[in-house]
Amino acid sequence: MTLGSLFDGIGGFPLAAVHSGITPLWASEIEAFPIEVTKLRFPDMLHVGDITKLDGAKLPPVDIICGGSPCQDLSVAGQRRGLAGSRSGLFMEQVRIVKEMRNAEIRNGRTAQFVRPRFLLWENVPGAFSSGTPKGEDFRIVLEEIIRIKDSSCSVPRPDSGAWGPAGRPYWEMNSAWLGDVWTRGSGVSPREERESSLSQILQLSPHPEYYLSPKACLGILRRAKERGKELPEKLKDALMAQSGLSSVPVANSGLKAYHINQRDEGIDLGEVSGTLMATINRDPAQAKRSGLRGERRSSGMSELSSLGESEGYGACDDAQMQTFIADGCLTL
Repeated sequence: MTLGSLFDGIGGFPLAAVHSGITPLWASEIEAFPIEVTKLRFPDMLHVGDITKLDGAKLPPVDIICGGSPCQDLSVAGQRRGLAGSRSGLFMEQVRIVKEMRNAEIRNGRTAQFVRPRFLLWENVPGAFSSGTPKGEDFRIVLEEIIRIKDSSCSVPRPDSGAWGPAGRPYWEMNSAWLGDVWTRGSGVSPREERESSLSQILQLSPHPEYYLSPKACLGILRRAKERGKELPEKLKDALMAQSGLSSVPVANSGLKAYHINQRDEGIDLGEVSGTLMATINRDPAQAKRSGLRGERRSSGMSELSSLGESEGYGACDDAQMQTFIADGCLTL
């Protein structure tokens, strides 16, 4: 089977594909730094550019088209513009490309299950379930638009309860190699070659102030966690309290720590490392910035990850200055 990846980022879907015996043929991404990462990791994958400028009929046909359209307008952390927003609304471009490719396949004589792509995969944040008016309407639209690729007469009703129910807790949070005292499974030069790396190999000693997590953002995390009854790990809570100005008590240095903060405001201890680092282990963020690459803000490999570190080789912090990365921002203490 073959795969095309839209909103490709650093190649999460292509990585999953190669581990499942699927060949990633092409990817669409506009940020320079992620493109550099995937060119290194997947040298045979074609880069096709801006999704808004693509014609699905002219792309190499694939069995699967996947994509995680921008989440900012759907996320509970954003302004909730939903699919009407300029960023999350790009989901409709994914639908358009799938339709164009399938129509071209039909014109070329393919029929039934042989029309490509056969599968569409959409990934996004949990906020998609509550976005829109009435609440949750955007997710209903997503389902309906996908179904209508095959049959334009179909419609998707809202759930009887009025809200989209959970399908269960994410599997990785219950049973995952990343939990506990383990190493990250990096992919090395080839995605098929596993390697080990630690947080200290990727964190910067003195990140630029523009990447600092603001006191307002820290207060927001603390407030939402309290309102939802979610208990944050003690060290993470202490760091947020200090950065927000609510406390002047220094955080004790107890080694490298990593947490995943999800949209339910649960701080999940990942032990000493995180799998989110695997795509950037060989990239120095400061060097990327000097070379003029865009996207250096995400070059730490941290999306919804926070970490506290002490002196331990490249990129870690000394005893007097610990740093916490949360959602592309950092806390310094």
